[in-house]
Amino acid sequence: MVKAPSSSSPWWTIQRRLARLNKALFSATRGRVGATDFGAPVLLLDHVGRRTGQARTNPLIYLDDAPNLVVVGSKGGTDAHPHWFHNLMAMDSTEVELPGGVRRRVRPRLADGTERDALWSRLVALYRPYATYANRTDRRIPVIVLEPAPGNSGSSASHH
Repeated sequence: MVKAPSSSSPWWTIQRRLARLNKALFSATRGRVGATDFGAPVLLLDHVGRRTGQARTNPLIYLDDAPNLVVVGSKGGTDAHPHWFHNLMAMDSTEVELPGGVRRRVRPRLADGTERDALWSRLVALYRPYATYANRTDRRIPVIVLEPAPGNSGSSASHH
């Protein structure tokens, strides 16, 4: 099994910088730039650091499983879940921004069993590297379903 770069690798520093650039371009253009990653759709996920309390936003590939959105905590197949995953799962609800500047309030939950298996095959079809990532690690890569939260208006985004 070929391992993913360690979390202290310079590769991850570059990835974080690219993610910040993607987030800035996506926000500034309401998704006209930065809304795809190798052909797969991208959303911006808001979350709050569990330890820092700092507001954060990550661009993530997503699967539209209307009315739900589905994201993956792959982190390239490293042996640890991404920080955003832990932050998100500690939250009752949060917001995402979709292409076109549409903001949606969502409630996260972990998919498991047959639901996870069905979503995983669709996710791999959407973004083939997920299969490679799964082969790099012994952890079960989490599949997170973002369900519409009560009071969800699907409003247009204000620029942050």
